[in-house]
Amino acid sequence: MIRIPVCIFAKPPVPGKVKTRLACSIGAAPAASLASAMLCDVWSIVRDCEGVMSVLAAAEEGSFPVTVPEGNLWMQGSGGLGCRLERILRLGLHLAPAAIAIGADSPLLMASHLNDALHGLETADAVIGPSCDGGFYLLGLRSCPRGLLADLPWSTAEAGELTAARLHGHGMSVRCLRTLLDVDTLADLLLLQEMLRDTRSEIAPATRIWFAEHESELRVSG
Repeated sequence: MIRIPVCIFAKPPVPGKVKTRLACSIGAAPAASLASAMLCDVWSIVRDCEGVMSVLAAAEEGSFPVTVPEGNLWMQGSGGLGCRLERILRLGLHLAPAAIAIGADSPLLMASHLNDALHGLETADAVIGPSCDGGFYLLGLRSCPRGLLADLPWSTAEAGELTAARLHGHGMSVRCLRTLLDVDTLADLLLLQEMLRDTRSEIAPATRIWFAEHESELRVSG
């Protein structure tokens, strides 16, 4: 059976180079350790999901807190986010009839989210998982023509909506998935903390440990 590549976009969790917006509120080292924890949680969900191939789409060379199978570390390369997304998704589409890109900062991701995406790609040309801030945490495609994701307003509240519109403009059928939180700011982090209190304890275990270790710092920041 051909497995669908699920490509997790991540930077090496180096203080001062990851989660910089969040670092302004909680410090560079805690922000980097949070990025590491969230990547571990997302990676474990993808790794254990049936029918997919877990790929680490790395922004640059460096040390990551996950064990990546040989051949499954793909470099994003140069260019803007749209260019890098296209590059990685096309690599995946050389191996399978569909490919999925996801972010590393949505630790509430569950296997059901990935299964919804896989099922959606059986009948739709694309699937998109919107995030609470207006972007998206997941994008799955069955084809990726060059320039498909060029010049979109990344890191804005319109990014997800305009990406879906771009896909429709290329004649693609698009299925929208459930909304999920991604963590970029202190407000996102505090919301995640609240949400974890209302979810099963086995969800996002590494991120839960991070919160336990940084509880006093968050009280000050909040």
